[in-house]
Amino acid sequence: MNPSNDLPIQLADVQAARDRIAGAVAHTPCLHSKTLSRIFECEVWLKFENLQFTASFKERGALNKLLLLTAAEKSSGVIAMSAGNHAQGVAYHAGRLGIPAIIVMPAYTPYIKVRNTEGHGAKVILFGTTLAEASLHARELAAKHHYTFVHPFDDPHIIAGQGTLALEMLESAPHLDTLVVPVGGGGLLAGCAVAARAVKPDIEIIGVESTTFPAMAQRLRGQEVRVGTETIAEGLAVRDIGELPLTIVRALVNDVILVDESTIEEAIALLIDVEKTVTEGVGVVGIAALLQHRGRFVGKTVGVVLCGGNIDSRILASILMRNLVREGRLVRVRVSLPDIAGSLAKLTKVVGDAGVNVVDVEHQRLFGVFSVKSTEVELTLETRDRNHVTQLLAELELHGFAAHLLGATD
Repeated sequence: MNPSNDLPIQLADVQAARDRIAGAVAHTPCLHSKTLSRIFECEVWLKFENLQFTASFKERGALNKLLLLTAAEKSSGVIAMSAGNHAQGVAYHAGRLGIPAIIVMPAYTPYIKVRNTEGHGAKVILFGTTLAEASLHARELAAKHHYTFVHPFDDPHIIAGQGTLALEMLESAPHLDTLVVPVGGGGLLAGCAVAARAVKPDIEIIGVESTTFPAMAQRLRGQEVRVGTETIAEGLAVRDIGELPLTIVRALVNDVILVDESTIEEAIALLIDVEKTVTEGVGVVGIAALLQHRGRFVGKTVGVVLCGGNIDSRILASILMRNLVREGRLVRVRVSLPDIAGSLAKLTKVVGDAGVNVVDVEHQRLFGVFSVKSTEVELTLETRDRNHVTQLLAELELHGFAAHLLGATD
């Protein structure tokens, strides 16, 4: 694939955006990960856009758009719709530039993104259950009050701004042969494709969506768009992708692949464990792609965009605990034992001697117990891994305890 002069956005537009926003948006690091490279058998380079002031790449396009407004448009104010990161980018830079800003956000938007957006001085309106409903309301308010509508992805100035990210990546790692980019509405993928394809025509560009919101992949394949209702990656929750990004993606992007929700959760935990870096769901789908489609990337030099870090702390805590369960490092075991003095002490000694930590103990004497002279104990245990769990069960059996490993839904 080669860049086309017929496309509405060219390398010159991205370069102009880079010069325009320089100094006001961070030039984030693009670093090689030795550990991830070993895990995935390819050279992995990470672009840390979660280190932007608002913890997202969205600042780039938002600022580029705001700087191109006329004096009259700045005076009248702007309005945007967003699930969170575009909202914060618009709110922060509008506040810096003295431009009144109103943000319409879907009702499901995580509280941290609402709070941060308000903290930048914007007025937040929660409306609707989807981005489409929020967008319609924002456009109605724009027409009524003469605000300038700042679209999160279907705007040439926004797309050009997002493309500055790819320019920085290829300056830091010019040997990249593959670029893996998250896809929500398509603005980031389109902007990166314009920049990367112009700078390095042979580079492979791959977009990543969740299986619950595969709108771009469906449009590219001529399928009817059918999406789910929930995703851990709110930034991917887009049904109506931009027509302008779609045109660019058709011309310049090699493929759009899908990842499962559980893989996104696993990727968040992996990145914290390996890189000590917190990302939100949309920010880590590139790593999820490496997890779920390993064979596709073996032997390549892959640039992965960590596009955002705004994750609710409660959700993050839940993801980390669920991942411990997934890895067998946190398990529940049900043990039957005689209801006599000393039985529990004997049980916990066997567990302790096996090097397993007891997190919680629950006695059950009334429900489902086959004899009045017996009891059941459910232990929540911290182990090293699944092999350690197997060793523990063997030790319990050896000491006469009937133990049953419980699943997450038992």
